Amino acid sequence: MHILVVDDDPGIVSFVKRGLEYEGYTIGTAVDGDEALKTFTETNPDLVILDVMMPGMDGIEASKRLRQTSDVPILMLTAKGTTADKIAGLESGADDYLIKPFEFDELLARVRALLRRPRPQKESQLQFEDISLNTTTREVWRGSDAVELSAQEFDLLELFMRHPRQVLTRNVIYENVWGYDFDGESNVIDVYVRYLRSKLEISGKARLIHTVRSVGYVLKE
Repeated sequence: MHILVVDDDPGIVSFVKRGLEYEGYTIGTAVDGDEALKTFTETNPDLVILDVMMPGMDGIEASKRLRQTSDVPILMLTAKGTTADKIAGLESGADDYLIKPFEFDELLARVRALLRRPRPQKESQLQFEDISLNTTTREVWRGSDAVELSAQEFDLLELFMRHPRQVLTRNVIYENVWGYDFDGESNVIDVYVRYLRSKLEISGKARLIHTVRSVGYVLKE
């Protein structure tokens, strides 16, 4: 099992990493939310241990971002123990909450409990209106018409279809389709959305990918 530990305190990271490695887990680390999201994309861990208070992107925002594209278990660490803080952590998508300072045995028990929980399998067949997408065969249909897509066009459409009626920001699209090393100033998203629309709107079919000005795009009726 691979666990990502995210905390800006080197002492906490060292303590948790050493203990979990002794228990047989493979550990990756990050010092803030931005690095955590990048590392998550690269390594696809089985669980994330995420500190709340960090410079830059904090744990609450990082948890929300992770939940947009993944159901990975998240254990939140924080020095704050009020009910409001716990609610904020859980509402951001965290599965459990541990208050600092903590005993390693309690952390380990919570890690084991989260890893035992069954995770739902992603559907291989996605449907929205008259668009069908199969992630196993990578086939796309609009009604009875097969739609030929490039690899990135397919990944972009899959992202939209896993989040129907949800506005996806440009950052979210970049992170999930092109990765964090991509130049965010490029107009590549606009170009690929245009490609996708041209292929999906054959024979005068209705537009389903809509522009949300200054924000991003949304798949909706």
